Amino acid sequence: MTANPLTAALDAGPVICAEGFLFELERRGYLAAGEFVPEVALDHPEALRALHLDFQHAGSDIVEAFTYNGHREKMRVIGKEYLLEPLNRAALRIAREVADMQPGNLMAGNISNTNIWDPVDAGKQAEVRAMFEEMVGWAVEERADMIVGETFYYAGEALLALEVAKASGLPVVLTIAPMAANAMMDGVGIVETCQQLEQGGADVVGLNCFRGPETMLPWLKEVRAAVSCHVGALPVPYRTTPAEPTFFNLSDPGCSCPAPHGRTFPTALDPLQCSRYEIGAFAREAHAMGVDYLGVCCGANPMLIREVAEAVGRTTEASRYSERMEAHFMYGSHDRLPAHIRALGERA
Repeated sequence: MTANPLTAALDAGPVICAEGFLFELERRGYLAAGEFVPEVALDHPEALRALHLDFQHAGSDIVEAFTYNGHREKMRVIGKEYLLEPLNRAALRIAREVADMQPGNLMAGNISNTNIWDPVDAGKQAEVRAMFEEMVGWAVEERADMIVGETFYYAGEALLALEVAKASGLPVVLTIAPMAANAMMDGVGIVETCQQLEQGGADVVGLNCFRGPETMLPWLKEVRAAVSCHVGALPVPYRTTPAEPTFFNLSDPGCSCPAPHGRTFPTALDPLQCSRYEIGAFAREAHAMGVDYLGVCCGANPMLIREVAEAVGRTTEASRYSERMEAHFMYGSHDRLPAHIRALGERA
């Protein structure tokens, strides 16, 4: 029997996985907010490769192919279904190339929420299955080491994604993204869904996206206590609260220039971001409770991935550039720093 490279890595210690390509590449000017289709794999492969390399440099052990929203239905919405297979294969090949540059890295194929799942429509469910099957098939052909299924808010769709991914014979990570109702949108409980995913053979179950540290941690604690497999956690780096548990409806009453579409999500969340220290604290707390597959989702950047890695005891290539505030001209402690300049810090 072939060894499972994912569980072998997790058994040896925490594994870091960078997600969040949509937001970061939109910020860098390579895809459109709202549309959020990963055409960058075809239009600007060098930009996608660079982001993978930056995440790898920061400590990500998994190079996840950027095929989120790269499914047949989304490509139909934007009138570019003819680009579906070329886009998927390009993204997978870029991820494979980058993963091969770092011994021990794993390359992941990716499937995710399709936004057409209907719990009572067998026809829509069949469409979703077909989309998953073709994407997983391309991932296998492009030599993926594992499959990540993520951001599912219907339990039924998550379970179908797991079934299709498992049929590949590859290790599977399956993470869900509960909305504000604190249950899956087909009425299944969050913890119950994770239990069902474990029973279905997922190597890692857990939560990703939608929720920031404060509103993800309580559910992680319950999931960790309810399953025996490895648990994953990839929050968004935004200050969600029990009153506003997801980033979809975060308010910003201090904003003098609201977004024209009327919400902070997805393009006016900047003032609501977590600091690097909050993300580091989340990673330490999650790891302490037994969560060993860690990362950051929408809103991630390489600095935050480094923070997660360092929070669980890792030294990354990017750690060479971790903060050294003792040398700062105003806030530092070095004996060459003049006292009268340091004193300015209190009234700067």
